[in-house]
Amino acid sequence: MSHTKRIATRPINPQLQSALQAAGANPLIAQLYAARNVADSSELNDSLKQLIPYTQLTNCTAAASRLADAIQAQQKILIIADYDADGATACSVAMKGLASMGAAVDFFVPNRFEHGYGLTPELADIAHAKGADLIVTVDNGISSAEGVARAKALGLDVIVTDHHIAGSVIPDCIIVNPNQRGCTFPSKSIAGVGVIFYVLIALRAELRARDYFSGCRAIAEPKLDELLDLVALGTVADVVPLDHNNRILVSQGLKRIRAGKMSHGIRALFQTARCSAQKAQPFDFGYKIAPRINAAGRLDDMSIGIACLLSGSLNEAESMASELNELNQTRQEIEQEMLTDILADCPSALPSEQTTLCVYRDSFHQGVVGIVASRLKEKFYRPVFVFAPDDDGNYRGSGRSIAGVHLRDVLDAISKHAPEIIIKFGGHAMAAGLTLRSGSLKTFGDLFEDIVRSQVNEDTLSQTFLTDGSLKASDITLANAQLINAQIWGQGFPPPSFADTFQVLRQQSMGADKKHTKAWLTKEGQEFEAMFWRCEDTLPRDIRVVYRPTVNEWRGNTELQLYVDYWEAA
Repeated sequence: MSHTKRIATRPINPQLQSALQAAGANPLIAQLYAARNVADSSELNDSLKQLIPYTQLTNCTAAASRLADAIQAQQKILIIADYDADGATACSVAMKGLASMGAAVDFFVPNRFEHGYGLTPELADIAHAKGADLIVTVDNGISSAEGVARAKALGLDVIVTDHHIAGSVIPDCIIVNPNQRGCTFPSKSIAGVGVIFYVLIALRAELRARDYFSGCRAIAEPKLDELLDLVALGTVADVVPLDHNNRILVSQGLKRIRAGKMSHGIRALFQTARCSAQKAQPFDFGYKIAPRINAAGRLDDMSIGIACLLSGSLNEAESMASELNELNQTRQEIEQEMLTDILADCPSALPSEQTTLCVYRDSFHQGVVGIVASRLKEKFYRPVFVFAPDDDGNYRGSGRSIAGVHLRDVLDAISKHAPEIIIKFGGHAMAAGLTLRSGSLKTFGDLFEDIVRSQVNEDTLSQTFLTDGSLKASDITLANAQLINAQIWGQGFPPPSFADTFQVLRQQSMGADKKHTKAWLTKEGQEFEAMFWRCEDTLPRDIRVVYRPTVNEWRGNTELQLYVDYWEAA
C-alpha cells in the first residue's frame, strides 16, 4: 500500500448554506461554514455573551465555593500544572485570576524527567511540605487517584480541573472536567486553560454573591477578560477542536492582542518570535509562540515558561522570552540531528507493504521524540512512534497518527496482547505517549505494525486533501483572502483551501537554498502569484493545484498570494 495523494471536496448542506446567508453571512463565508457543519447563525457571532454558561459545567460552582472559602480564610492554595503550553497558560491564568481576588496562591510544575505527569503521591508530599491547604490541578489530575488519596491523608483538599478523558478510576475530590462521566457541558473540546477560566468566572460570581468585593475592601472585582490572551494561546497550542465555544475564546483573545492589550509575557514572546502582535493569527500561536514555551518543558523546566507569562514587567518578560528562544533553538537543533539520523537510514518512501514506522536510538532526547514523530508522519503519512532512553533503562516513546488510526486505542490493543511490555500509556486519536520496558522494542514494533495493518486500507493510507472546491477567478481576490483571514480556523475547523486547474506562465526558484518555487499562474484570463513551498520541481504547463488565498504584506504593500499545499499535472 503506497503513499498516494488525492484531492476531494467537502460536502455542503445547501439548507445550512441558505440559512446562514439569510441570516446575513457573506456568501463565501456561508459556504465555508456550512461545509464545516455550522448549523446555527449564532455561530457567526464571537461575543463573550455567546459562551456556554459556567453553571452547565459539572462541579464548577462547587469548586468556586471551596475556593471562595479558601480565599476568605486566607488558606494557602497550590496550583499543580502540566508541562506543556496548555498547562503553562492554565497555570498562569489560575495564578493571575486567583491573586486578583486576593488568594494566597503559588504554583509547582512537575519536571517531566523527575516527577512524571500529574499529581503523584510524591507531589502531594511536596505540596504538604510547602504548607499548602488546598491543591488545584490545571490541565491534569483526572488520572491522579493515588496522588489525591495521598493529599487527603495529609489533610489537604484537592480540586481537579482537567479536560482529558477519565479512565476507570477517578480521584475522590471535586472534579471539574467536561469529559468526566455524567457532565453534560456541551463543549467537550475545551482545553485545560478554558476549564480553569470557567472556574474563575464561577468563583467571581460566588464572591460577588458573598458581598466580598463590595464595601471598603481593598480588592476590586477583577476583569477576567484580561486573561483571554492566555486562554486563546493555550487553546490553540493544545490543538483541541475549535468548536464555537473555543472559537469565541480564541477570537476574543486575539482581538485583545491585536489591540495591544496583552500580558508582558505574550508581548515579549511575539517580539522574540519576530511576529506582529497587531496581526496575530491562530497560526502564530501554534507555530511561533507555543513552541517557545513548550521548549522549556521539553528540555529544561517549564517554570521559566510560566514565569515569562506571569512577568510583572516587560523587561523581565523580555529576558525570559530570550532564554525560551535559546531553548527553542537548541530544541530545533536536537530535532534536526535526530531527523537527519533517522532519514539517513530510511528510504525516500517506505516499502508499500509497511503501514507504520517505529524508531529508536540510544542518542535520542526524550523531550523531543513527539516533534520528530510529527515530522516523520508528515513525510511518510504513516502512524509513527519515536523512542528515546529514559533514566530508568526503559524507553520513553511518543507517537503521531493519521486520520482513521486511533493511536491511543492501538496502544490499548497492544497492552492487551502483551501486558508485560508497556509500563504506562495515554493520549488520544492523533497523538499518544508511553513508557516501554527495556528490551521490548521489537515486540512493540511488530505488534504496532500488525494491529495497524489490520485496521487500514488503501483509502486510510492515501493522503486526502479535503478542499472547499473550485473558486471562480473573479472570486480569487485580496478582499476574499482578507475575509477568510479574519475568521478563526484551526483544529477541527480547518482553514479553507480550494482546488483549481491553472496554466503556469513562468516560474523561478526561491530561497537561499533554492528549495521553494514562486510561479505566476493564470485562470480565466486572470494572473495570480503563487508560492510552492519545499518544491524544487519544474512545474508543467497545466497543473491542478490545492491552494489557500493569503494576504502577503511586504514593504507596506498588501497583495494577494496563493499558498500551494499540493499540485499535480493536469
